[in-house]
Amino acid sequence: MMVSALLFDVDGTLVDSVDLHAEAWRRAFQHFGKEVPFERVRHEIGKGADQLMPVFLSPDELQRFGDELHAWRSDLYRREMLPEVRPFPGVPDLFRRLVDDKKRIVLASSAKRDELETCIELLGIRDLIEGATSAEDVDRSKPHPDIFEAALDRLGSVDLREVAVVGDTPYDAEAAGKLGVATIGLLSGGFPEMELIEAGCIAVYRDPADLLARYDASPLARVQQPATL
Repeated sequence: MMVSALLFDVDGTLVDSVDLHAEAWRRAFQHFGKEVPFERVRHEIGKGADQLMPVFLSPDELQRFGDELHAWRSDLYRREMLPEVRPFPGVPDLFRRLVDDKKRIVLASSAKRDELETCIELLGIRDLIEGATSAEDVDRSKPHPDIFEAALDRLGSVDLREVAVVGDTPYDAEAAGKLGVATIGLLSGGFPEMELIEAGCIAVYRDPADLLARYDASPLARVQQPATL
């Protein structure tokens, strides 16, 4: 395949934040009387609130206090967790390599806009990307494809065969697959390699630095060879 544009997930892919998100959700559920084990919540990180909360709350609970719980969690995350988020090594170098190779980059995140902006500043990649999508841009989060559809709109006219998603969860691969877009998986979010492959990832790397180190042998460097007669 020949890749000319990439859609990057952010949490768990570019920044180390999955455990922080999971703890914020665990504490939010607990605050509203729901004891949910940390690992159960963690496995759902990668989905937005609209897809995550119904896993743990009944329709009646969602109706009664879903919005309040979501707001409580968001406030907690901003106050206590967001300052603890750290970038994974190698992200600016990877992005510079991509830009040098004439590849276009858009961030496709289910995070709230202010959280996403904080991550962009933390990563120092604002001048390397063409745009970013957040939870406010769509009605449904992953594994629905809406986030990636919005990110594709930032690119304008583009051949989907030349687009790749880079993400850390099965939900990234499932969402991209619904659009016919290939996904490169990263283990940095904590999901097992086999789970990423089963969801549709065409290649898996440890983290952004590992993808950069093995760039020349990755799908990002491959070009289609002309057919021989």
